[in-house]
Amino acid sequence: MKIAILPGDGIGPEIVAEAVKVLEVLRRDGLPVVTEVAPIGGAGYDAAKRPLPEATLRLAQAADAVLMGAVGGPRYDALPRELRPEQGILGIRKALGLFANLRPAILYPELAAASTLKPEVVAGLDLMIVRELTGDIYFGQPRGRRTNARGEEEGFDTMLYSVPEIERIARVGFETARARGRRLCSVDKANVLDTSILWRETVSRVAADYPDVALSHMYVDNAAMQLVRNPKQFDVIVTGNIFGDILSDEASMLAGSIGMLPSASLDASAKGLYEPIHGSAPDIAGQGKANPLATILSLAMMFRYTFRDGATAARIETAVRGVLRQGLRTADIALPGEPVVGTSRMGDAVVAALQQA
Repeated sequence: MKIAILPGDGIGPEIVAEAVKVLEVLRRDGLPVVTEVAPIGGAGYDAAKRPLPEATLRLAQAADAVLMGAVGGPRYDALPRELRPEQGILGIRKALGLFANLRPAILYPELAAASTLKPEVVAGLDLMIVRELTGDIYFGQPRGRRTNARGEEEGFDTMLYSVPEIERIARVGFETARARGRRLCSVDKANVLDTSILWRETVSRVAADYPDVALSHMYVDNAAMQLVRNPKQFDVIVTGNIFGDILSDEASMLAGSIGMLPSASLDASAKGLYEPIHGSAPDIAGQGKANPLATILSLAMMFRYTFRDGATAARIETAVRGVLRQGLRTADIALPGEPVVGTSRMGDAVVAALQQA
């Protein structure tokens, strides 16, 4: 099991270090885990003057899976767009063909009070957002800045999807729903966007191959509202890159904190890059305050989806649930007055629970 470790920037090295502790336990227990570390994002720029160094990309291409922390920070804001840390993660997704992003939003019973919604609205929440990851407005061409005929500066981006791109992510959505509650909601903006009209037509056509899955469609603005009004109506949501980016961050607050949500970005052969959905949080970097649980849960997704080892995935998830039952809380999931533990203490607790499992 060759795993490329890309800690990144900000809190990335801190949270990845806790996930590496979990890997060490699994290695001692007999799993053939081999890891190698490389820079990406701002760290990649510092090391090689580019956010995705060639050596890092070669390592990721040779690995079976990639574990990443987060990228970005204010010290890189003045760099040209092509050198900014975020281009590292966009570049590696594109280079590895990681077109399917799976983002589960699960509310653990112990964190019901940490959600910003009433417990009765979110209790039992378990939904999956399937986000297309290598197309849409983030990658569409042409893009850039220009001066129009009136002498005014403009910025422009192109929202673009082809039928094959929509078909392949739709199939991931249907297959994911088939393994869960057999309900798939496709989110678009077909009342306004030609891209979304094509999206809806294509998803509807693919649905004929999945008669056992109930398909519904929803406009993205309504979906955003429904996620806070009645989130448990959803089982699996499939959507494009920009809509999925926004909706999954919204869903993270239903689960108590963005620090609790893992993700998997998969290619056609289930090779994946695994990372928490949150950013680099430079305001708390180096302070030992970050929640490592999303990163550790990303490891569980790695074993489930890339290594096809559901038992190890369940073991990691059980350990995380165990520390939550013990009452351990980092600052982002603690209620006012509750005692708070730091990044390393939370990681150590997961390791201890893992060793007892």
